[in-house]
Amino acid sequence: MSISIPKSSLEFLLNLAKNNHRDWMQEHKKIYQASEKELKKFYASIEDGLNKTDEISKTKVFRINRDIRFSKDKTPYNVHRSVSFSRAGAHRRGGYYLRIEPGNKSVVAGGFFGPEPADLLRIRKEFEMDATEIRAILANPEFKKAYGGEFDAWNPVKTAPKGFSKEDPNIDLIRLKNFIVTHKFKDTEVMAPDFAEKVLHHFQLLRPFFDYMSDVLTTDLNGVSTLK
Repeated sequence: MSISIPKSSLEFLLNLAKNNHRDWMQEHKKIYQASEKELKKFYASIEDGLNKTDEISKTKVFRINRDIRFSKDKTPYNVHRSVSFSRAGAHRRGGYYLRIEPGNKSVVAGGFFGPEPADLLRIRKEFEMDATEIRAILANPEFKKAYGGEFDAWNPVKTAPKGFSKEDPNIDLIRLKNFIVTHKFKDTEVMAPDFAEKVLHHFQLLRPFFDYMSDVLTTDLNGVSTLK
């Protein structure tokens, strides 16, 4: 039997958004705990599904408490619930992400957020040398339908990174600092009995992208493995 997300979980998050303070949370702690219990069952079902075609080393449930130390927004709680699934082994790169947020804001996402400098340079060098394969993956009709056919452009370099030409035909890719794709779901989809299947389907669509990037990040520019 499929595990689904109850309407009560979205209702709790909606109410939290309207009452984002500690007194309210304390008064509704039991409702929050019941919601978390149901969500964790759902996360576990997604991990089980991923492990049928991939290997997951860690499932991380993000805290509902916000880090407000350096933020102008001092509301103490996130009004969404998020989880990530890390792939196992140095030869498997990329990560899966799921966020449940009412208001038709729930998303699945995947890719490489804030790669370390060496990995970022390696990716850029690959795109500089030949971006044919990554462009083919992004343009795949099923992938494009699910993820829009391009990376989310979060704070790219304005012109060109150091050592790269702004005239490079692949500068649109080279300028990026993150390599993430996302897909949004409506609340009705989130509460539907087949939501887990939809999430897993969208995660499965990421595999050609992950396989390509894994190959890039575990080889040098000559295609020689860098894994020991």
